[in-house]
Amino acid sequence: MKKLNFPEYDFRIRENERKPEIFDAFRKKYVALTPEEWVRQNLLMYLVNEKRYPASLIAVEAGLKLYNRTKRTDIVVYNNKGNPLLIAECKAPEVVINQKAFDQIARYNMALKVNYMIVTNGLNHYCCFIDYQNNTIKYLKDIPDYKNLLTDVK
Repeated sequence: MKKLNFPEYDFRIRENERKPEIFDAFRKKYVALTPEEWVRQNLLMYLVNEKRYPASLIAVEAGLKLYNRTKRTDIVVYNNKGNPLLIAECKAPEVVINQKAFDQIARYNMALKVNYMIVTNGLNHYCCFIDYQNNTIKYLKDIPDYKNLLTDVK
């Protein structure tokens, strides 16, 4: 798989009927190793290992209702009360991060109302803070540590 803009992590990868699979520790199963999944697994490891996000408070491909339709978010991070704090949208490395990607995650956020959103293709990472009181969005230079998510409560 392509080298991404994350530290290198050890993953369990296997071949299944000549197709590579990667073990997702969050879903506790092997899943198809697509370019998007490669980005998702690397972002998950980055959040847990570098940014100290508790693995037990992360959901992968969590379902949500939006306009009477079920959608799936790539990653949702919660606090210990079960309230969502952050959502992340992962794209394959060859996908250019554009307005369409931000529109997609913004639609998901209409249902979740989190303060933090991440869009990444593994090479470029964009993180923003949504200030609901002032109706503003601030793009951050880096993905915040988990403890920083807890200080910016709605």
